[in-house]
Amino acid sequence: MLTALTWASLAVGVSASVEDVARRQISNWIPICAAIAGFAIHIYASGWKGAESAALGLAGGFGVFLIFYLLGGMGGGDVKLMAGFGAIVGIERLLAAAFWTAGIGGIMACAALGFRELKRWRRRPGNEDRGPESEREKSIPYAPAIAMGALLSLVP
Repeated sequence: MLTALTWASLAVGVSASVEDVARRQISNWIPICAAIAGFAIHIYASGWKGAESAALGLAGGFGVFLIFYLLGGMGGGDVKLMAGFGAIVGIERLLAAAFWTAGIGGIMACAALGFRELKRWRRRPGNEDRGPESEREKSIPYAPAIAMGALLSLVP
């Protein structure tokens, strides 16, 4: 049986992933809804202790991914999304969510690099000079990895 946390993660994850893949951007309303849902579910289940877990999860998710944003490896929408998911999974599951996210993100990056190399290898002679890759071609949408990491952290 799916819990309220799982349903919230699915709704937020699908919304963020679809938008990130399509536009390479995550609207602010998605992590805001995630944070509200996380707080509501945790408060309903555990009162003030739940509010504390959601708040620490939100701050922890923001803090962990802020480092990667400041180093230039991640967009601001990804940082806010992880903060929202931090409120959903709570501080107790945040570390697991971050590790799952990193692992899935690494697999996605390897697949993207392999696919890019395969495309380069399959180009016909004379078409080698396409010019530099655009930022969209270089970037990898990270919302799917964040969503899957959060969902997997909720698996008992």
